[in-house]
Amino acid sequence: MKFGFVLPNRGPLSNRDGLISLAQQGEALGFDFLAVSDHIVVPQTIASTYPYSDTGEFPGGEFFGDCLEQLTTLSFIAGLTSKVKLLTSVMVTPYRAAIHAGKVLATIDVLSRGRLILGVGAGWMREEFEALGLDNYDFRGGVTDEYISAFKEMWTSSNPEYKGKYVSFSNIAFEPKPIQKPHPPIWTGGESPAALKRAGKYADVWYPIGNNPRYRLQKTDRIVSYYERVKQHGYDAGRDPDSILLAYAASWYDERKTHKSSEGERTILTGSCDQIVSDIRSLKEIGVKYLLIDVLGFDLLSSSTGESKERMDLFSKEIMPKVMN
Repeated sequence: MKFGFVLPNRGPLSNRDGLISLAQQGEALGFDFLAVSDHIVVPQTIASTYPYSDTGEFPGGEFFGDCLEQLTTLSFIAGLTSKVKLLTSVMVTPYRAAIHAGKVLATIDVLSRGRLILGVGAGWMREEFEALGLDNYDFRGGVTDEYISAFKEMWTSSNPEYKGKYVSFSNIAFEPKPIQKPHPPIWTGGESPAALKRAGKYADVWYPIGNNPRYRLQKTDRIVSYYERVKQHGYDAGRDPDSILLAYAASWYDERKTHKSSEGERTILTGSCDQIVSDIRSLKEIGVKYLLIDVLGFDLLSSSTGESKERMDLFSKEIMPKVMN
């Protein structure tokens, strides 16, 4: 199993010194990948429902518009590291024009010597779409699907051409191609039926977050059930279903205390280190190849670089060695 951690691009740790310190320590400790989320502007009033909290409230609202741009941040981190993979977690695909985004992503892969992982999603915040001047919120899933196909065409064809409903191009030379062949790994996020279908058709890796209240995936049997749906969609699309790998994002990870479900059961990946080791072994048994944890804390205002580094250090020493074999 490969392990990753979240790098902040909002809040008090999302500054030059904080990013450098956390990224370089994570790489030195042996984490395999780091992840940066995607917001370009954060509206001051948000009525859209955030998919990954029980209340539907978007966390970190106290920061209003505070956010570093995702791809710029990853470019910066690429120049400060040499081994750790760089995951867009996830890139809200409709936010950027397809050719422009494809070029920026290819550039990151080239300059990082092949370390980009492209995590993609369709987005959830209507207000941010509108603030960016976009009118495609209601059909963002279709836009996302076409952009994935367009990226693959640009990254692999010597004479890229694509004609779709939302993106079309021809008569372009797209160089340099990404270092990774045939292209950087594509991880698709989401747990909805449309997201599962997208993963089956396009993804190298399906990448759910387990605490979506509508599609909660915090028990291994549920994860397996949804993963089987993804693979069935892959089979229906003419793909080898076993070629679609499984990642798992645990933004609620907490080695400091036990979290309880509404039924009073311990939430996976919380509690003692021994309990978390057991949870990770169970995830490995059902096929999870990549695990993302968040060591930034639940209250960004009270987060500190030192605390986050201590938590990474503990995970690397007390948990990773026990699940590596």
